Amino acid sequence: MSEMQEILQRVARLHPPRLDLSLGRIQRLLAGLGDPHERVPPVIHVAGTNGKGSTVAFLRAILEAAGKRVHVDTSPHLVRYNERVRLSGALVDDATLAATLSECERVNDGQTISIWELLTAAAFLLFSRVPADFTLLEVGLGGRFDATNVISRPRATVITPISIDHPEFLGATVDRIAFEKAGILKSGAPAIIAEQPEAALRVIEKRALQLGVVRRVAERDFFIRAENGRLVYEDEQGLLDLPKPRLVGRHQYGNAATAIATLRAIAPELTPAAFERGLTQAHWPARLQRLRSGPLVDRAPAGAEVWLDGAHNEAGGRVLAEAMADFEEASPRPLVMICGTLSTKDTGAFLAHFKGLTREMIAVPIPGEHVARSAQEIADFARRVGLVARVADSVGEALDALAREDWARPPRVLIAGSLYLAGAVLEGNGCPPT
Repeated sequence: MSEMQEILQRVARLHPPRLDLSLGRIQRLLAGLGDPHERVPPVIHVAGTNGKGSTVAFLRAILEAAGKRVHVDTSPHLVRYNERVRLSGALVDDATLAATLSECERVNDGQTISIWELLTAAAFLLFSRVPADFTLLEVGLGGRFDATNVISRPRATVITPISIDHPEFLGATVDRIAFEKAGILKSGAPAIIAEQPEAALRVIEKRALQLGVVRRVAERDFFIRAENGRLVYEDEQGLLDLPKPRLVGRHQYGNAATAIATLRAIAPELTPAAFERGLTQAHWPARLQRLRSGPLVDRAPAGAEVWLDGAHNEAGGRVLAEAMADFEEASPRPLVMICGTLSTKDTGAFLAHFKGLTREMIAVPIPGEHVARSAQEIADFARRVGLVARVADSVGEALDALAREDWARPPRVLIAGSLYLAGAVLEGNGCPPT
């Protein structure tokens, strides 16, 4: 066991008996560390239900294309904890992260703390010690009481599309969840708001007005559309003629627009060339990622397309199904879905969007996850929403079964349902995120 794993194992024993969303623990720990969060480079703080990570990926790629140095804190990781922290562009190495976590553990001195809070404190400590031009912070859960929300003077705040997720912590309605997400808004920092359900937008705008926050809202203050194989972005500053993003799917147009609007609000020195390069260079693993080779992919039917995505809630299922429909229109193939989900997710609502698109769905367990649904449970959900379903013991066995079948045309295989499943697939396929 590595030093980092040993630290995290010890900290796991300090976790609150019931996760109560609050800022007291992280504020106490940061105070003991000398309040490093007050010395990090200018922060762009990103909350939302779907699209947070992709929006951060676009922000990072555009800023780096402009020659800026960027720190990034995201969650969750897919394979290694290091994926959560980028220091001036590079993933933090094992030794540096372990030493910083050890420092935070020492200062915490055995008091109640969560692993997420310790990791966030470690990220702030690292960001305060390494020069950079911007810090990108992705909210882990909610917003108002998320550990990242100790930042009192962000350069900008961003709220990506909101939908139902984590109702046990954030509430069971979109307006209640929007209230939690709007907790990151701060006086003096412009807020860039992606396209939202009407109920969510009302809540966000109300909070913004209370704080006197300048708002830029998608489809009101900025727009993006596909035109002649490219994207046209428009706001009060004018038009940008841009390439389609490297990240696949129509939903990524909106994430790209949100990132562009954010940077147009706070970094007017960025040139059109930086936006163009950033869109073509952005990378975010397990978001409609094409897997082209590796031990798992080699088990798929000859000539098959294998796609991996971490979508896991109803809204994520909708945009993923839309992307599969677009793929089918452009290049018809039989679609087979391999799916594993957590028991905390609305599996039926996620799968319902694939009715009429998939030839069948193969349900698999998520290895090592005690809150994962069994393959049989997932298959039962699939049948209830009208999908043909069967079960397999693993993604590899599902691919083996498909490889034994006769295909008039090689299939398109979509592996989805959980970021935890996506992480297991990347690890098993020998292609961890970089």
